[in-house]
Amino acid sequence: MIATVDAFHAIAVSRLAHDLEAAGQSVIHMEFGQPSTGAPARAIALAHTVLDNEAMGYWESVPLKSRIARHYADSYGVKVDPEQVILTCGASPAFVMALSCLFRPGARVALARPGYVAYRNTLKAMYLEPVEMDCGADARFQVTAAAIDALDPAPDGLIIASPANPTGTIIATDELAAIAEVCQRKGIRVVSDEIYHGLSYGARAASMLEYWPQAVIVNSFSKYFSMAGWRLGWLVVPPALIAPARARMGSMFLTPPVLAQKAGLIAFECRDELEGHLETYARNRAILLDALPKLGLGNIAPPDGAFYIYADASEFTQDSLAFCTELLRDTGVCIAPGIDFDPVNGHRFIRFSFAVSTPLIEEAVRRMTPWFAKRRGLWAAGSL
Repeated sequence: MIATVDAFHAIAVSRLAHDLEAAGQSVIHMEFGQPSTGAPARAIALAHTVLDNEAMGYWESVPLKSRIARHYADSYGVKVDPEQVILTCGASPAFVMALSCLFRPGARVALARPGYVAYRNTLKAMYLEPVEMDCGADARFQVTAAAIDALDPAPDGLIIASPANPTGTIIATDELAAIAEVCQRKGIRVVSDEIYHGLSYGARAASMLEYWPQAVIVNSFSKYFSMAGWRLGWLVVPPALIAPARARMGSMFLTPPVLAQKAGLIAFECRDELEGHLETYARNRAILLDALPKLGLGNIAPPDGAFYIYADASEFTQDSLAFCTELLRDTGVCIAPGIDFDPVNGHRFIRFSFAVSTPLIEEAVRRMTPWFAKRRGLWAAGSL
């Protein structure tokens, strides 16, 4: 039997947005979690030199693996051998490799709902069973140690993300330590998606490696490093999984793009420029946190990190996909429907990505203000 994988609805909304742009409409893209900035200037300059002077080919950068290992020592106080670092073609293949190394078909893997749509869909595509945990506002939309401990039977695996997509919430360090304890005690293998590390607005996001060296870590250059299109990511695996992970990488994906690997090494040394992006996201976040309640979107997840705001839009709609489509057609503001992230409750949630420029955030608020005011009136009158 062929696995059934659900649609990624934000892609359809984005396709409509591009069609409208092609027809001449001005569109502000806030539907995807991708920085609107490019790679660091020094990384781009190096890439030009490489393109002019090297043929490239299949290659794995040992210096980049070593630099990533040093990053774990510097940022988290964790010792990682460079051989534990598996370079990948972005976080998505890294996630596939992690699941492939850890679980047999039929294994049960727990994850938060709401959560990134690709977790659920990739699990299904690999004949693994998603065990979705309803994580509401009382749990800050995150899994907790108590909730994991209460699962009966215990799952084979757990996916965590901190900061999370779509909510931006960060798991507190004491809670992360408690989750690690439960998983070790019950033999639950952990995949920790740390792709949004470096993007936080207060509390530091801890790595699961600080609490459990047997966890498998997924990360990439797409978010903090502003290199989404370069398709470069990595896994950190425990020593026992080095050989299986390398075999899978070589057989399924060969190597990441050589150009991206060379640029990625330089990107690690461009912190000043990258922290400037974070300052922009912080301004954008502040603007939306001020504006959205005035639009009637006051019930939002705490955006501790990443560049998302996940908002309850039940005052306006019970069909988030139709709502986002209408907002796009009427205002040119493109956002993501909550049903991608939560097939049970997401019909009343919407997600804003604020990884665009501050002027675009300000323009989006200007466009949405009268639209939401009109929508509120129509909803109250029973006309919607």
